[in-house]
Amino acid sequence: MARTGRATLAAEELNVTHSAVSRQVKALEDQLGVRLFSGPKHRLELTEAGRRLLPALTGAFDQIAAAVGQVRAGGEDLLIAVNASVSVKWLIPRLARFTAAYPSVNVELAELPSHANSYRGAHAVVRIVPSSRLSEPEATGFMANHLGLVMSPGLAQRYAASPQAAPRLMAQTHPQGWAIWAALTGVELPPGPEQPFAHLHFALDAAIAGLGAAVMPWPLVADYVRNSRLVAPMGFRKAESAFAILTTPGVSSRALDRFRDWLVAEGAQTAPPPLTP
Repeated sequence: MARTGRATLAAEELNVTHSAVSRQVKALEDQLGVRLFSGPKHRLELTEAGRRLLPALTGAFDQIAAAVGQVRAGGEDLLIAVNASVSVKWLIPRLARFTAAYPSVNVELAELPSHANSYRGAHAVVRIVPSSRLSEPEATGFMANHLGLVMSPGLAQRYAASPQAAPRLMAQTHPQGWAIWAALTGVELPPGPEQPFAHLHFALDAAIAGLGAAVMPWPLVADYVRNSRLVAPMGFRKAESAFAILTTPGVSSRALDRFRDWLVAEGAQTAPPPLTP
């Protein structure tokens, strides 16, 4: 309920009725003697007690699920949760190389919600994280993150004098992307139309189609820039973030070590971006 915000959504995930979920939460609140949720049923929010309880319980249940999965699979199956755009535009196109190198390891990918840093039952998650998280023991950065404004060659000609004035394509999973890029480059964004898309890779495909300009991480667009399907008229700037794998605390296996090392090697092979002049 804390993750989904609604008893009905939690019930769908657990394959039980929403009243069963509500009863269990009420029973837990009675046992603890505190309220865990407040607000209307359609927009529940955690209380202070709920916010204190959630991180520890989430980590504990994640460790249990991952450990059980590891024993059941003999340590050679991996469940990796990945942000959708990183999966579609970077990881999946390269995954055949890992499979060829380690045919005994079966990698299953799950979609990691944009705000999540863990996933129930996963051995690890792969996502873009703030650089400050790279010092955590479970975090391994495998690629620096550079942000740049990209658009189709035709659109770049139309907005050659002021690329930032092109129609803006926004990703709802990364709504702050344009603001971060503007701060990195010192560019003032003029008022203009904005078109929202559910994911970065949707906005990326829209940019390729010439619908507007998008702010994108270099690893997701490197191939498109190299083959001239996209151009980056203002180059790229290094962001205070990185692509990283976050392993579930307490979970380890030979297969996980191989996958992590493979990610680091793949990241090292990524060509550097054209930097902002």
